[in-house]
Amino acid sequence: MFSFQFDPYAPAIDADPFPYYRRLRDEHPCFWSEQAQMWVLSRYVDIVSALNDWQTYSSASGNLMTELPGRAGATLGSSDPPRHDRLRALVQHAFMKRNLQALEEPIRAMAQQVFGQLRGVSQFDFKDVSSQFTVKVLMSALGLPMGEEALVAEHEVRDHAVLMVQSDARTRAKGPEHIAAYQWMQNYAAQVIALRRAEPRNDLISHFAMAEIDGDRLDEREVLLTTTTLIMAGVESLGGFMMMLAYNLASFDAARRSVVADPSLLPDAIEESLRYNTSAQRFRRRLMKDVTLHGQTMRTGDFVCLAYGSGNRDERQFPDPDRYDIGRKPRGHLGFGGGVHACLGTAIARLALKIAFEEFHRVVPEYHRVAEQLPWMPSSTFRSPLVLELAAG
Repeated sequence: MFSFQFDPYAPAIDADPFPYYRRLRDEHPCFWSEQAQMWVLSRYVDIVSALNDWQTYSSASGNLMTELPGRAGATLGSSDPPRHDRLRALVQHAFMKRNLQALEEPIRAMAQQVFGQLRGVSQFDFKDVSSQFTVKVLMSALGLPMGEEALVAEHEVRDHAVLMVQSDARTRAKGPEHIAAYQWMQNYAAQVIALRRAEPRNDLISHFAMAEIDGDRLDEREVLLTTTTLIMAGVESLGGFMMMLAYNLASFDAARRSVVADPSLLPDAIEESLRYNTSAQRFRRRLMKDVTLHGQTMRTGDFVCLAYGSGNRDERQFPDPDRYDIGRKPRGHLGFGGGVHACLGTAIARLALKIAFEEFHRVVPEYHRVAEQLPWMPSSTFRSPLVLELAAG
């Protein structure tokens, strides 16, 4: 008899995890993945419960399905309170100093510049323009040197950030190229931090370096790893969300026509995309005590995969979950995580997505996918197409 398997490193999962998720939710809601050597929780209520119970489901051993060396326990996403609370307070202090309204005008200018390139173009890879836009927004928000001040080309930042989140499907681990990309990013971040310490500006890296609450400041390693992680997460998360929103709108003509005709519907389309097809698919935790769930006993020290992408399609929480409905207004989706580790950059991400697609639709109001089958990024944590060829008209 065929034995059900769930291997989060398999190309089939990258391409279409949702049939596997449904079987997990219905038949194996607490499942031991032999290939990943961890438990998989797939139902919305179990994932939310785990996210809200950091004392049991710890992030301090790393939150990525395949972790990068030296990162566990030292970043917002890979630490628990009270260390996490201290880091979050200091980083949030920096975010608050960076006025969101002040970013709107430069973000729109970047969107107009990038998407303006598509005027008169009949076919294009959306990944090209979304990557350009994402890196420009990130570099502007963080304060990474651009233009004549640039330490490296923008595409180098993008390429290394994308490599960092990938994994080798054969070894189920980070390969030498992924580790090298992480080391490159740390070296680059260290150069920028040194520049901003010498000449502070009104940007996030300057604020990270100087953030202080009651005499407490981030130390050098915390500033470095926070900056490195934000570059990685910013490029991949925002870029991945953009790709999945374009993928959804190119796949569902009625939804696309609605948001093109009425751009005020874009925020709803963004939230539904974050539910229906989030790029943030799976993150891990480590158990600090034994837990019995759905007849299975997970032991202290075991790793647990929280399958956000499955929870977002759980019919126990979202009626008719496999339907993309921009009128749904999905409350409590897991596109930005949850609990103490809910994403700090949600406001910037939502603003950038809204502006990007307003400008994109001004230039290319009609578009559709060229290919039915797409190549997907090999990553056990994130999911987005490597290429998204669209035809205008």
